[in-house]
Amino acid sequence: MTAGDLAVAARGLTKRFGAFLAVDRVDLDIPAGEIFGFLGPNGAGKTTTIRMLCGLLPPSGGSATVLGLDVACDPEAIKERIGYMGQRSSMYEDLTVSELLHFYGRVYGLDPAERRRKVLGWIEQAGLAGRERQLVGTLSGGWRQRLALGCAILHRPELLLLDEPTSGTDPVQRREFWELIYRFADEGTTVLVTTHYMDEAEHCTTLAFIHGGRIIAQGSPEEIKRTAMRGGLLEVLADPWMEALAALRATPVVRDAALHGVAIHAVVDDARAAAPVVADALRAHGIRVRQVEPRPPSLEDVFVSLVEPAAEEAGHG
Repeated sequence: MTAGDLAVAARGLTKRFGAFLAVDRVDLDIPAGEIFGFLGPNGAGKTTTIRMLCGLLPPSGGSATVLGLDVACDPEAIKERIGYMGQRSSMYEDLTVSELLHFYGRVYGLDPAERRRKVLGWIEQAGLAGRERQLVGTLSGGWRQRLALGCAILHRPELLLLDEPTSGTDPVQRREFWELIYRFADEGTTVLVTTHYMDEAEHCTTLAFIHGGRIIAQGSPEEIKRTAMRGGLLEVLADPWMEALAALRATPVVRDAALHGVAIHAVVDDARAAAPVVADALRAHGIRVRQVEPRPPSLEDVFVSLVEPAAEEAGHG
């Protein structure tokens, strides 16, 4: 893949705040037209990375280009060609929905006719019709997020960077928001989205998991589930579940066990070989076993299996 095919390319991107290393030598390649998911727990380095790529924070080390422009040398040129929606996007509470969109249209330098057309188009597309005269400060979380997204895309950016865009929204609002993201991608916009929701990660073309400022896995959702899991997975249904969970964690062949909905997911080296051993261990504790079966891991399973060793390594480093 050539540099011209990449919307974002980073090599050794690093950010320090005093003695604190927030982003540690991150490498990223984001092809143009992709929905790229940047996943990790709070404090992992997602927001710091995205702010460096936006030209809002200077890197402490390494290099990155966005749409062929160097983030260290051309931050202002980058800002003209991207859209950015932060976790706390600045919105003037005493303006109406329509007034705020028109304000951002003027900031982007859109002429009056084009600005009017794009504002009306977004109001219709985002389901904001009927709320044009509503004050921004009175909008609920889901409507505020749609409005913030409209402010970020009004000028039709080539790259859209979304930092935790569905935080504070309900499941229905999250699904509707992702339908809008899909629409932008279909129209050729590259999307970089940070999230800690593993179900949202399934919507992405490519993912990068970050923890402690470091990339710990990268690939498509299916590639990561197939190759990044450290060990196999057993899905266990047993009663009573609290005793079952404690017994599993004390079983030598089980590396880790955690609740996953109504089931317990147990990480082992070899799922098929470990299944009868696990079942026998539970029965030896007087626990009723309803199911012990190998299961393909979810992204959440993979992430937990990667993060815990990374956290232990950091703790001993």
